[in-house]
Amino acid sequence: MGLDESEILLDQLLQEFGIKPLNIHIYRQAMTHSSFLNEQGLPSWEGNERLEFLGDAVIGLVVTEALYQHYPEKREGELSKIKSVLVSRATLAGCSREIGLSRPLKLGIGETKSGGKGRQSILAAIFESFVGALYLDLGFETARDYILRHLEPSMQRLGESDTAQDDKSRLQEMIQRRTGQIPRYRVIRSEGPDHEKWFEVEVSLRGVTLARGEGSSKKKRRTEFGPQCTSVPRPAG
Repeated sequence: MGLDESEILLDQLLQEFGIKPLNIHIYRQAMTHSSFLNEQGLPSWEGNERLEFLGDAVIGLVVTEALYQHYPEKREGELSKIKSVLVSRATLAGCSREIGLSRPLKLGIGETKSGGKGRQSILAAIFESFVGALYLDLGFETARDYILRHLEPSMQRLGESDTAQDDKSRLQEMIQRRTGQIPRYRVIRSEGPDHEKWFEVEVSLRGVTLARGEGSSKKKRRTEFGPQCTSVPRPAG
């Protein structure tokens, strides 16, 4: 039996990355979403959720070690802020999007039609599941090299600037300095069970949306500023 389209795309992706797998099945599993399994009537353990769980832990360890080694002068709080940005859903999804990691992803028909391959939560999850597969198949060093190859540029940028500071505080200070007004915050949506909620929050001024952010709490989130943020009008006079 020949390979299906997803398997062909996966082989191409691995070749692009210079990865020679010992167990190709585990990478196929990393690219199988629960929506596909549900439609096919297959058990959940054949999907990528367990690999996602493992990959999340590996990414956390690699990023923590790299920050510890790269920035001996930074305090624990500063390192934690940088780490929270690097391992955030937004950052990992951005990496997946940039390298085309979702190309071999198997989604259900409904999820595909609704744009699942472009959804941030799914893109972040496959980055994690792919790391989990790398770790199990080729070991920690290979997984570490892959993670740092994609996250190190952001790590350096964050480490050399104040970008990792509290986004909400920085934005509020800038707006108050320029306009003398306080921005308005609103929860747009929340998803997930009570013990693992995910929030999307919007900040606006005078009815104009300035930024949106998301994260696992209303305080801890990755903010993505809109173009209006850098052009908040100063008060007249």
